[in-house]
Amino acid sequence: MGSWILKLLLLQLLLVLIKHADASSIIRYLPGFEGPLPFELETGYIGVGEEDQMFYYFIKSERNPEEDPLLVWLTGGPGCSSFSGLVYENGPLAFKVGAYNGSIPTLVSTTYSWTKVANIIYLDQPVGTGFSYSRDPLADIPSDTGSAKRVNEFVRE
Repeated sequence: MGSWILKLLLLQLLLVLIKHADASSIIRYLPGFEGPLPFELETGYIGVGEEDQMFYYFIKSERNPEEDPLLVWLTGGPGCSSFSGLVYENGPLAFKVGAYNGSIPTLVSTTYSWTKVANIIYLDQPVGTGFSYSRDPLADIPSDTGSAKRVNEFVRE
């Protein structure tokens, strides 16, 4: 039964993202990466509550996006942007290691990205982390309970 509920929640999340997708949020090129991206990347904001905007990176599976699972990546910390997971842990890009030569960092494709077999949402949370923000900085102090509530609202939006 738990598996069925999880699949239903993931389907709901995917439908929400499709509903809120804006063509201007599709990223085809990134500075430091040579040529067009070899995967589909969408970025954007989903409003939660009345004041908070949660930023996400959505990368479609490189294998079979319609059939592959949807993962939501929440970088630990708290206070660490999900961008670190995207480029340092399991995403399709990594920084090319080399001596600094005065130019922008070079990005390269990774061989063992989780996006080879899954759709992934990298979510900047709690609010105030990465590009996620609140219009009211005094709304509340980040907490585990508050963060869980906002992630839940993100999924339901």
